[in-house]
Amino acid sequence: WRGREGAPYSTLVPSDEVTINYRHGLPVITLTLPTRSERCRFTVKPMVTTVGAFLQDVQREDKGIERAEVFATDGSKVSDATLMEVLLMNDFKLVVNNTAYSVSPPAKEMLSSEHATEMEDIKSLVHRLFVALHLEDHQIRKERELLQKLDHLKEELLPLEQVKARITDRADAKTSRLLWVGLALMSTQGGALAWLTWWVYSWDIMEPVTYFITYGSAMAFYAYFVLTKQDYIYPDAKDRQFLHYFYQKSKKQHFNVERYNKLKEDLAEAEESLRRLRQPLHLRLPIQEINDKD
Repeated sequence: WRGREGAPYSTLVPSDEVTINYRHGLPVITLTLPTRSERCRFTVKPMVTTVGAFLQDVQREDKGIERAEVFATDGSKVSDATLMEVLLMNDFKLVVNNTAYSVSPPAKEMLSSEHATEMEDIKSLVHRLFVALHLEDHQIRKERELLQKLDHLKEELLPLEQVKARITDRADAKTSRLLWVGLALMSTQGGALAWLTWWVYSWDIMEPVTYFITYGSAMAFYAYFVLTKQDYIYPDAKDRQFLHYFYQKSKKQHFNVERYNKLKEDLAEAEESLRRLRQPLHLRLPIQEINDKD
């Protein structure tokens, strides 16, 4: 096997001289230092450590190392900027001075099956530590933010609620008066038809009149449907008239309905977030603490 200048290396060492094992999920590269003739372990972080950083660690450990390089199996040099995670995916050759070490990293599938349980235990431990150290502070900080937001929204809504209450009372009173006026007109119409039928004219004369009055009423209801795309149902008609008066009064008093609705939506969302935040199961409290809170 030849180097970059084409000259053969003095020694080609078998792969068992450089071994790679995994401890706690991190690769540990063990090799023999040429000057001290002793085995040395190098633990690397594959997703952070580069090939250049690893070679510098090897040279710092043995000052007698003048040259340290890494080559792929086809003889091409591996860049110093390459991450160790990428390097450990395939076989490679580690050159220390004039000695080339053939390195075969363990298969990824074998690694995952051997250390899956250990890694899951570590993840579970880290998760429990994070919860124990940070969850309570996070919950308190989040609850304080929501309470401050609720107070701010309520302060903004208070004057709007007062204006809305006055507008609602006036619109409701005006709608009620309109309903009573309608009842009075219908009563007057019924009394006038009865008086004309029994005291002024006969039924033979009033029958066509009542027919056209009924037909005119049907036309009025149909016109209501054409204009509003809704059936003429008394509760719906009352609500529609109430909204008409409400928006009319709001415009006169410069009441911003859109801003009021937006503040109400934000208030409901903040209250729901606070309610979920204070749920015992979300806080992951022990059973005793849950019972005490109840």
